[in-house]
Amino acid sequence: MSAATLAPAGAERTKTRLLELVKRHGAQTAQDLAQRLDVSVPAARRHLSDLQEQGLLEVRTERPGGRGRPQHVFVLTDRGEAAFPKTYSSLCVDVLRHIEGLFGEDALLKVLDARNAEIAGRLRADLPADRPLGERVQALVGRLNEHGFDATAEQDERGGWVFTQRNCPNLTVARQYAQLCSAEITLYTDLLGVPVARDTRIACGQACCRYRVG
Repeated sequence: MSAATLAPAGAERTKTRLLELVKRHGAQTAQDLAQRLDVSVPAARRHLSDLQEQGLLEVRTERPGGRGRPQHVFVLTDRGEAAFPKTYSSLCVDVLRHIEGLFGEDALLKVLDARNAEIAGRLRADLPADRPLGERVQALVGRLNEHGFDATAEQDERGGWVFTQRNCPNLTVARQYAQLCSAEITLYTDLLGVPVARDTRIACGQACCRYRVG
């Protein structure tokens, strides 16, 4: 869901305006937002509560100007920020294109290898080699979901593990640089400590990325 695709009428329109106000003006109290929308504070709170339940807003306690009585303010969550258009994908493609053009494909692969090493360093503690493979797969899937991959894991008829990514947050880049998908396979193999093979790929027009483990 995005701010741009919320239903344009009634309550949903009000929620869209609330998100836009927090995006434009930063942390806001319910009173601030009610005044900006020209609605009652209880009405604003109802909409704000719905947006919290949807994971788009969160409440923080702040002191105005660093002093005075603490007050509750509403700010965008990461998911709320993602509801607004970004140009990160096009920027990433441009950067990779310039790296490849200036320094060649080897340089591009080194950049992706360095990215893998950094990601692996953050995740390795969650996937210790002494844990059963199934637990490591489930832990990996959990971390992937934190980054928007909509992943699930299950055992196949032979007792092996399969995991699926139903969303690709990097799709724009992956469609132009297959090296990103290759680097992903290398990362998963490194983290799980067993071979990982991809059966289907969203960047090729298929419904999901499906991986066989072991």
